[in-house]
Amino acid sequence: MNTQEQIIIYKALDNLQKTTLIKGNWKQKGIPNLDGILSLMFPNEVSTYNIEIKGEMKNQALPKIYQLNEQFKPFMLVASRISPAIKKQLQVHNVAYLEANGNFYLRESNKMFWIDTHEPMKIEIDNRNRAFTKTGLKVLFEFLQNPILINQPYRQIAEQTGTSIGNITNIIQGLKQENFILSINKNTLKLTNIELLIKKWADEFTKNLKPTLRIGTFRFLKEDNLLAWKDFDTTKAVWGGEPAGNLLTDYLHPAEFTLYTEESRNELIKNYKLIPDEKGNVKVYQKFWKGDNSTYKTAPPLVVYADLMAINDRRCIETAQKIYDEHLQTQL
Repeated sequence: MNTQEQIIIYKALDNLQKTTLIKGNWKQKGIPNLDGILSLMFPNEVSTYNIEIKGEMKNQALPKIYQLNEQFKPFMLVASRISPAIKKQLQVHNVAYLEANGNFYLRESNKMFWIDTHEPMKIEIDNRNRAFTKTGLKVLFEFLQNPILINQPYRQIAEQTGTSIGNITNIIQGLKQENFILSINKNTLKLTNIELLIKKWADEFTKNLKPTLRIGTFRFLKEDNLLAWKDFDTTKAVWGGEPAGNLLTDYLHPAEFTLYTEESRNELIKNYKLIPDEKGNVKVYQKFWKGDNSTYKTAPPLVVYADLMAINDRRCIETAQKIYDEHLQTQL
């Protein structure tokens, strides 16, 4: 069951009630390989149907629908759109159907409905992979930091990552769609293709999440402050990018400075003697993860790797590779 199918069934039931006053209740659980059970509340009774949900109904899907109709009676097709020609075929084979726009066909021994007055409805579907949205990237970050988290109850994952259970469902489904999750058995999942997953996370983090964390660009008040950057008290902030690359590998001399912090702009100015300057070489971002990395005074290696890979500089990319080899490859 994907997001598109859920949108179709809820839209169809909403429009059916507007048209006929018939209320419907859909439950996803039901016969395996079908899309759940639909209960329709008629004036004198409640009837239950096994349902199959489709997007736009195509001719090539008709044989399967006929088979399901014979095998899983009472059966009903729910679709976003059904052409007039296909509707005729469904009626000939007495297949009950419900369109997203509220058009409805049902012929049983004690009831008959045939509503076909509504124009075809275009359902806007959000096809984004939820694993790589702003929220998804935060959850995936936690999975990469702690791979066993993926097998905890969804409620626990939601609490730990600060998101909803519905988001967790969509994020895990998105990872499965791109073959980044392997089902070991019914109750056990495992992240797979980790090398590719880390690289994709780094790329999507740079494009989708990091820009939303930006606090501002600054410069040091004095040159001495720049030279003494390693001595800063980073109790509420950690280095990312080039300074973190220096601390983690001792291979890169930083020219631009990245901070991830829990502090306000005023606290930054006071604590690090920074001055707002859009042309400055200190970029500050909101810290989006819990905990710290006080041993190195750096952001987690995954974040530092993403920062450095986004900089079009050979030395930065080489440093990112060192971080990958020394700190991330153990997760493969």
